[in-house]
Amino acid sequence: MRMRFTIALFLLSTSVVPLAADARSDAKKQVEFGIAVAQRGLWREAIYRWERATQIDPKYAEALNNLAIAYEHEGDLEKARVAYEKALELEPNNALIKQNYELFKEINDRTTRKDSEDSQDSQDTQSQGSQAAGTQVSQ
Repeated sequence: MRMRFTIALFLLSTSVVPLAADARSDAKKQVEFGIAVAQRGLWREAIYRWERATQIDPKYAEALNNLAIAYEHEGDLEKARVAYEKALELEPNNALIKQNYELFKEINDRTTRKDSEDSQDSQDTQSQGSQAAGTQVSQ
């Protein structure tokens, strides 16, 4: 009985490694296809492929990086931030992911600041307009 258990455990452990390798291989195919369609401007299809890759292999940092770029391209900045952060969690020393995330933050923060300033300017203008509209012109 002990021998059967040992053999079963050995067979199970040797089959897990190929499954993990197969998962990465399948995920890599999705990533490669996503790159090909993104280069043709088909960003939604690329997103689908890279999301699929991260479902197949949740620890595939490069797939998350590509997904973040696609989300950013499509204007879904919150999803982009989450994907970049997950990618960096998995590979904190990956220079490409770090560079992409830093650029994303710089552009996103600048855009957010500008939107905030524009919103404040708009509120100031509306406020001044309201004050002007409430004033009576003497004749």
